[in-house]
Parts: sequence; structure tokens; C-alpha cells
Amino acid sequence: MSLPKVVFLDRATIPLQIELPQLPFDHQWLEYDLTSSDQIVERLQDAQIVITNKVVLDRDVLSQLPKLKMIAIAATGFNNVDVQCCKDLGIAVANVQGYATQSVPEHVIAMMFALKRNLKGYHNDIAAGEWQRNKQFCFFTHPISDTAGSTLGVIGSGALGQATAALAKALGMQVVFAERKGAEQCREGYVPFEQVLASSDVVTLHCPLNEQTRHLIGRQELCSMKPSSIIINTGRGGLVDEEALIDALKDGVIRGAGFDVFTDEPADESNSLIANMHLPNLLLTPHIAWGSDSSIQNLANILIDNIVAFVEGREQNRVA
Repeated sequence: MSLPKVVFLDRATIPLQIELPQLPFDHQWLEYDLTSSDQIVERLQDAQIVITNKVVLDRDVLSQLPKLKMIAIAATGFNNVDVQCCKDLGIAVANVQGYATQSVPEHVIAMMFALKRNLKGYHNDIAAGEWQRNKQFCFFTHPISDTAGSTLGVIGSGALGQATAALAKALGMQVVFAERKGAEQCREGYVPFEQVLASSDVVTLHCPLNEQTRHLIGRQELCSMKPSSIIINTGRGGLVDEEALIDALKDGVIRGAGFDVFTDEPADESNSLIANMHLPNLLLTPHIAWGSDSSIQNLANILIDNIVAFVEGREQNRVA
């Protein structure tokens, strides 16, 4: 009997310094740095278990892989896998949950400090020689606001939203959790969505992307926010209308924005955020809020444990 074959389609999505634990059972292991759409079926032809981070496994692909028994997703998001098709075909799907509850909140807070204190704007002023030409000992060209006493509005009350709220409270911020947009009733401990936008000094997004949350924040929502407010998105790019956001930043509708996620990734100059990254009140990072070494090691450990749990018949982080 041949050994089970495990194929990692995009190993390069996990940094080389992160060690993947060894599977404790006999197996064949095959990994590729990256896999294009036309290479998937060939590479998985004899695989029982596949590991994917962002490689898309849709119905057309899955229907050509009769030996496949499990998909281990090296991430929390699973929109790259046709979960319904996996249910139909009896393929187990497991994702990685709760691994970045330190890294993502710290990234949010770092972006918040940078934007509230306009660090990018002042850095750019020095680089352009403005401070030197002005000859002022202290050179104030951008507003600076304190964090303590301000209000953080959290949209998405899962593990990441809760962990971000805990850090914000430790900094002396008031925290409010938004009820779902359009909800007729407000759950205990939540504040109506529109009220959160109107009252918050900083809004942070931690909800999944689906048909209900796509463009959750658009022109109308941005206009309802304080002119001094900041929005930070480490959730999913499609949660915010990016063109509307750029207009809001240029027109002073809101003060600043920090984005770690984009509608299309990797993003290029055709993306509104990239095309306007020169703006002093826009801070961008390339989807790395989750990526501290400790968090990625947590991810790797949980990823492998999901596979072991499946093989041993134990419970894993199943999404299908």
C-alpha cells in the first residue's frame, strides 16, 4: 500500500525561518514555492492531502481529484476553496484559527499611533526639506492627537476584534463594538452600526468578507464619520470601497486610513490605494499584520496539527 501523499502548493507563503513540524506518520511530502492555476491538477493528481494558503481550489479543479481526502488551509480565510463542493465530494477542509491574536492587534495599534501622530506626514516633510527651509525649532504641519481618552469602534467581535479591544483599553481608550449593519435589534454589549461610525475616533475592521459585508464602508458611511477620525482595515480589502476612501482622504472627510489588505492582492498601480500611496494620511502595508514570527509559527503548528487530527480521526478546525 502506497504512503499517503501530502502536497503543499504554496510553501513560499510561509517564511523559510518558520519550521514546519514533522508529520508523525509515514507519508510522502512534496512542496512547491508557488503553483499557478494550470499546474494544480497535475501536482495533486495522486495527493490525499493538500496544503494551500491562497491557491484557488474550485469545483472544476476538485472534480478532477478523486483521491483527495483533505484540504488543510494555511490561513484563517477559506474563500479560495469551494467549501460546498468539498461537502458534496466528502473532502474535509480545515483552516487555522486564533494564531494571530497578538500580531494583528499590535499592527492595528501601530497604525493607529502612526496616523494619529501623523508620523508619515512629518517624515515626508523632512525628506522634502520643508523643516530645514522653514528654520523653525518645532515644525507643525499636521495635526497630532492623543490616544488616551479617544474612542475605538470595533467592527467584528471575534478573537481579533476582542484582542484589539483589550489592547486599546490598556491604552486608556473607550471601546465600542458595532452591531451588524442593518440589524433591527441591538444585542447587549453592542452599539448600532451607524452610531459607532459617528462617535468613534478610530474604526478598526475585523470581520469576514462575504456578500453581506462587501463594501460595508462606502461613501455614505465615510461621510458619517468624524472629520478627525481614522479607519484601519486589517480584515479584508473588499470591506471598504477603496475609491470612496481615497476621495474621503483627499477631501478631508476623514483624517487618515491604514490598510493592510486590498481588494486584489498583490495590488498594483491600478488599485486606488496604491495609486495614491503618496498621500500623507494613507498608510499601507502588504497584508502582513498577521505575520510576526511567533504568529506564523503558531499557524504552522496548528496547520500540521489539523492534518494529524484528520488522519487520527480527531476533531480539527473543520469548515467543511
